[in-house]
This record gives sequence, C-alpha cells and structure tokens, in this order.
Amino acid sequence: MSNNPTPKRPGARSGATRYPGVRATSVARTLRWAADRWPCVEAELAGLRPLVRPGAVCLDIGAEYGLYTWTLSALAGPRGAVHSFEPLPGPARWLSAAAAVLGCGNVTVHRTALGERSHQGTMSLPRRRLLPVHGRAYLTEGSSGPGPNTEFAVSRPVPVRVRTVDELCDRLRLGRVDFIKADVEGAEGAVLAGARSTLLRDRPALLLEIEDRHLQKYETKAAELVGRLTDLDYAMYRWQRGRWTGVAEVVEACRNYLFSVRPVPLG
Repeated sequence: MSNNPTPKRPGARSGATRYPGVRATSVARTLRWAADRWPCVEAELAGLRPLVRPGAVCLDIGAEYGLYTWTLSALAGPRGAVHSFEPLPGPARWLSAAAAVLGCGNVTVHRTALGERSHQGTMSLPRRRLLPVHGRAYLTEGSSGPGPNTEFAVSRPVPVRVRTVDELCDRLRLGRVDFIKADVEGAEGAVLAGARSTLLRDRPALLLEIEDRHLQKYETKAAELVGRLTDLDYAMYRWQRGRWTGVAEVVEACRNYLFSVRPVPLG
C-alpha cells in the first residue's frame, strides 16, 4: 500500500512479470457471473466491459474490499492502471494484500478519502454487533448528521487524509483518466467538485452511487447532482436486464448510475 507511489505515466507497469493476469481475470469473470445472481455483488459489474478498454486508467473511489478494483484491473490489463482509494485502514490493508496475491501489478492502493478540498478529516465508522460496517462509513466534514446511520447504535471516529481527484491526478502525473467509480455514502457531490478539472479535461465515464437518503446528510438531492453532470454534457444510464438504458431521473429501485459524454453501447 502506498500513499505516495512513485509517479509514473498512466498504465506504466513492468509487463507480464508484474501482471500475471490469470488470477485477476478469473476473479473478474466470477464477479461478472455473480452480478446477476448474488445480491452481495452489484449488477453493474456485468456492464463494465464496453466502458473499460485495455490500457484504460481507472479510479475506484470508496473501494472497500475491491469488487470493482479486481474487475477494472482485469479489463484495463497490463497497459492500464487502477488507482483504488480506501481511507479505512482494515479494508486498505486487505486490498493491498489481495492485489499482491492476485498478481494485480496494475493496481495501486491509496489510503485516502477524496473530497472537494484537501484537509485532515474524520470518518464515522458504524458498528453492528461489535463488528465495523465499513460500507456505511462516511466523511463527517460537510455533513449535518448521521442520516440513515442512525440505525447503528455505535460508531467511532477514524482520522483520515482527504485529497481531491484533481490534486492526485497532478501528483501521480496521470495524463488522462478514462473511468471513475465513486461510492462514498452521499459525498459524491464533493468528489465531483474536487474532480472538475479532470472531468473537463478527460471526460471520463462515471459510475456513481446516488441515493437521496445518503445525499441528504450533505444537504444535496439526487436531482441536483444529476443536474450538475447534465450541465457538463453527461447523459445518464442505468443497468437494466443486461444492458445500459438511458434514463432521465434517479429512482429508489436503482442506486448506481452511469454518466457518459460519449455514446454508450446499449446492448
């Protein structure tokens, strides 16, 4: 794991010796198969192939245990790069260990949160039956309260470093970004604000979790977030019945939405 990896050009890796590919590809295939069958695996994993081509540079923001990281790694291949952002120490350590075991030489794990500005922040990590619920941790800065996390009786603060996408792209010397996935429990608006230069420069495809119940604690609504991206000429899609379908609004039945300025293969 590295907070400050040696800057390299996008996708710069040392070839097959650092990216065996077989194990990562097998895991990615299993996840795509499970996407329509297991409720713990998000269905949108099955729709990444037309969006992420070999050589792509991808950001997995809020990676947790890497369901998207491994799939993106296999699709981007040895000439691509996946930057996986996970601020919580347990999942970040697990990501680094798993990347080594799977031979994902194109994956770099960053133990940092992403937001609108760089600062030292705090995440609220809820617990259920004494076990941490990492997938529901959220950045407290900018929030008006715990929102739906009131269902958890206990939570603890975790100090984290917060940076911006634009800052990290400059620091890592990323010449381009092709795909961004962000699942940050309502702080997606802050992530996009800190990525504005990258969005305008590279026009990456975006896969965002958008749920009003989480956005509300940051005094944001789904329609506002969609409107900001529409103003940047992004069109919105959702994964339905094995294909990307253009949609006009966010609905409760779906929480993950794709945004693209380029035509998306619908089949």
